Amino acid sequence: MNTAETIRMLREQTGLNRKEFAQHVGIPLRTMEDWEAGRRTPPEYIPRLIAYQIKYEELVKKGVESKGEH
Repeated sequence: MNTAETIRMLREQTGLNRKEFAQHVGIPLRTMEDWEAGRRTPPEYIPRLIAYQIKYEELVKKGVESKGEH
């Protein structure tokens, strides 16, 4: 999987559109569009950081939901 596919997959995993996703992760929309289209390539660590952020948010959400059950 190339970087463009990875970025697109991460965005689709969140259910956000490009604009919402760019705002959520703090990356300019044009940059995000260029990355997904393969016109530009982000530094190697960026997709990993985005993946970590998404995973962290999922874990926090699950933690909050499980505390609400008690």
